[in-house]
Amino acid sequence: MSLRARIAALIEAQGPMSVAQFMTISLLDPQEGYYATRDPLGAGGDFTTAPEISQMFGEMIGLWLVQAWADQGCPKNPRLVELGPGRGTLMADILRTAAVAPEFLADLEVVLIESSPVLQQAQAEKLRGPNGVIGADISWQNQFDDSLGDRPLFLVANEFFDALPVRQYVKTERGWCERMVTTLNDELVFALAPVPAPRAAIPTSFEKAPDGGVYETSPAATALAEDIARIVANKGGAALIIDYGYGEAAGFSETLQAVSGHRFADALAAPGEDDISAHVDFAALAQAGKRGGSSVFGPITQGMFLANIGIAERAEQLMQTNPASARDLLTATERLIGNDQMGTLFKALAFVPPVVDGVAGFAP
Repeated sequence: MSLRARIAALIEAQGPMSVAQFMTISLLDPQEGYYATRDPLGAGGDFTTAPEISQMFGEMIGLWLVQAWADQGCPKNPRLVELGPGRGTLMADILRTAAVAPEFLADLEVVLIESSPVLQQAQAEKLRGPNGVIGADISWQNQFDDSLGDRPLFLVANEFFDALPVRQYVKTERGWCERMVTTLNDELVFALAPVPAPRAAIPTSFEKAPDGGVYETSPAATALAEDIARIVANKGGAALIIDYGYGEAAGFSETLQAVSGHRFADALAAPGEDDISAHVDFAALAQAGKRGGSSVFGPITQGMFLANIGIAERAEQLMQTNPASARDLLTATERLIGNDQMGTLFKALAFVPPVVDGVAGFAP
């Protein structure tokens, strides 16, 4: 039985499911979930992430982490965690670059949060293979949990939060009704819950929304951000979140999307076959970081963040070393920081302990 058929059978048995439950099953089902069964990255996959575009992205983040560690007095026994490490490209570039500070690497524990067996294997080959990072203490966990809260935490999440499940509520004449997934004529379709959501579920800022307006929220994302911030505040360290999303009010529209073969697709058409995500509400993550007790910097655009920490200077350095690659380096830099590329759509957000006055790349 296909994943789509199993979802339909589950709906028939229990009634309509939330968008969040549909996303969770579609992406993480152990047998047929999107992330459990494939490598989605690169030209042969469904999307390309910044670390796959250029080594400069990972180099900038590696230097940022080392600087954050140095700014806090070089704490002992740091733990470096990456959420959703893809093929391991970003972590490989981070560790290679962090070699500028041997003391940072000397007692560093690396933990990769990855639930996909396929991607875990790709990460192991990248980091432990013949050309991998030598000497790094690397382990894997399926999810971020309290076991990672006992020492200074340096955390990176690049294009991770967009895949966390969202709930959607639609403004109607009878109130805000949650959008659900149900079946109609053997097809998966969206429908609205018949009973409006409690008033407390919807922020007061959405009271003036027109009929048809959508409120999109990710309790999973804000809870995770708060947990990360709490560890950073209590144990030291720094967290850097980079993703596509919005930094201010989202308005009253939805952002749920599916991608297949680098093209947009119907989110309900092929569960398990297509990537499903939503734009990240960075304002909500910032609020969660403050609730967790961290000082929060950003969100700012990815273009501004990378420019502030020196990606243009790094590109120039690489072009001087290898003039034949100048065109490719310019193209990659523009793709990462250009306003009409990833530079504006993607945002960066940082959590640091409240005793830290500032952090590289972010204005005070």
